[in-house]
Amino acid sequence: MGSIYLIRHGQASFGAENYDVLSPLGYRQAEALGNYLAELGINFDRCVSGELQRQQDTARTTLATLGKAGKGQPAIETDAAFNEFHADAVIRAHLPELLEVEPNALHILRNAASHRAEFQHLFTFAVHRWISGEHERDEVESWRSFLDRVTAGLERLLSQAKKKDNIAIFTSGGTITALLQQIIGVPAIKAFEMNWQIVNTSLSQLKFRDREVALASFNSHAHLQLLKNPELVTHR
Repeated sequence: MGSIYLIRHGQASFGAENYDVLSPLGYRQAEALGNYLAELGINFDRCVSGELQRQQDTARTTLATLGKAGKGQPAIETDAAFNEFHADAVIRAHLPELLEVEPNALHILRNAASHRAEFQHLFTFAVHRWISGEHERDEVESWRSFLDRVTAGLERLLSQAKKKDNIAIFTSGGTITALLQQIIGVPAIKAFEMNWQIVNTSLSQLKFRDREVALASFNSHAHLQLLKNPELVTHR
């Protein structure tokens, strides 16, 4: 059987003007992942990343660290199918309803780094409306379209894969959630309960035979735990 490793990007710049930038901690997480994979003797036959900077930089840093351990690595391919959903657009689309449940929503959203719990509550509310399919907006990619996009990316990989390939996909939490929701067949709302648990640079392993895919492990972050520094285990 072959393996596909779904790898979430390192910690990004939550609360900054541009979220799509790895923090210094995010680079440390990616280096820790590269060292851990080298220790395990895991080599990749293919490496695919979404287009986002945080995804690409996590891939480059991880593979560069593997390279220092004498592990030759494939070039990073880019596939927009593995981009994250547009969280900002989802929030904007449901802002009127957010203001109804939380009059202070604009202040919380603009100062998310200092209101993490309140932001999480508002974000969860908007995401639940989005994935329900009952409040679709023309200007926002629907949950169904997002799911189809991500699934199509996985299907392309499977159609090109050899029997025992090890494939890395550097992506984001929402994308991993969408893939797992399809593979294990849980309702979308339940899948997003898993999404909130996905650690930066964690590994979720899929095993495949032809087009059959099964979840082998979820959200492994032993590479961070082994360093015995709780600050390295982050979720944004």
